[in-house]
Amino acid sequence: MDIKLTQYSHGAGCGCKISPAVLDTILHSNFPKQKFPSLLVGNESKDDAAVYDLGDGTCIISTTDFFMPIVDDAFTFGAIASVNAISDVYAMGGEPFMAIAILGWPINKLAPEVAKEVLEGSRKVCSEAGIPLAGGHSIDCPEPVFGLAVSGRIKKEELKRNDTAQEGSLLYLTKPIGIGIVTTAQKKGIVKQEHLQKAIDTMLTLNKPGEQFGKLDYINAMTDVTGFGLLGHLCEMCEGSNLSAEISLDDVPRFNFLQEYIQQKSIPGGTVRNWESYGHKISAVTEEQIAILADPQTSGGLLVAVNANKKDEFESFSKKLKLEIKPFGRLIKKQSAVVAVS
Repeated sequence: MDIKLTQYSHGAGCGCKISPAVLDTILHSNFPKQKFPSLLVGNESKDDAAVYDLGDGTCIISTTDFFMPIVDDAFTFGAIASVNAISDVYAMGGEPFMAIAILGWPINKLAPEVAKEVLEGSRKVCSEAGIPLAGGHSIDCPEPVFGLAVSGRIKKEELKRNDTAQEGSLLYLTKPIGIGIVTTAQKKGIVKQEHLQKAIDTMLTLNKPGEQFGKLDYINAMTDVTGFGLLGHLCEMCEGSNLSAEISLDDVPRFNFLQEYIQQKSIPGGTVRNWESYGHKISAVTEEQIAILADPQTSGGLLVAVNANKKDEFESFSKKLKLEIKPFGRLIKKQSAVVAVS
């Protein structure tokens, strides 16, 4: 029997994330804020992972990420979910060292052998990252859900945050965007196989360069681009750093075939939720620009802020890591619009 996992879930990948506006409501607390001096990064900065200072010059990075199927193949779903979860450690500049699995499975609808394939995909990715899949937890769940909790390590001085960006910095993105548009086209049955494969290959690419970027002191902020879209994660970087950004759509890395799917209204529901949450923070944009820049990404690339005077050095370093990247914008003094798009 040919199992199509996406038929068993109402959402797809990071597109099923709760919107930024709703998440703010959920995270708001009336309890007095406790102080933990060793907790360097917590909820306050909306960063990719929690970071705890061990007091000996090293820090522990802790994160979790899980979602519903974004592809039909079970092995590939497990692999993508694992790449996505491990990415949060790389986005802090860290080195992952262990993962445990999170599995929710509709045992009355899908055979356990299918869940086994999900875990096999995860094991393959963990092996590529050089870490063990050391355990986990599973529950009977109405829809298939999979992800990881990942632990990482980093030297304190190499930690990269999303709220420490500096004015004048150049903005880079290490993977093309458009994942949500392509996977929505898959669910609608209109995607071309070669386009879907490009999206899958992108989602399966580990953000390992982030571990090396952590060692570069001229990178002043970093995060990864996932369910809130490029604009959402860039807004978090700008607002956390009390800055604004100017970006050029023509320079933003994206799949070169998105237009045909946008014309066919292949727009994820997550794009609409994203725009409703932060659209008022963005300069005047077209419907096409919204479709691309607010598109929810799954296992997206690293968004990196680099000192402008280190442009050539950073691009040369990235090329050695097999990344051919150019800046798509810059950070500027705070303006009325958090992000201006041209």
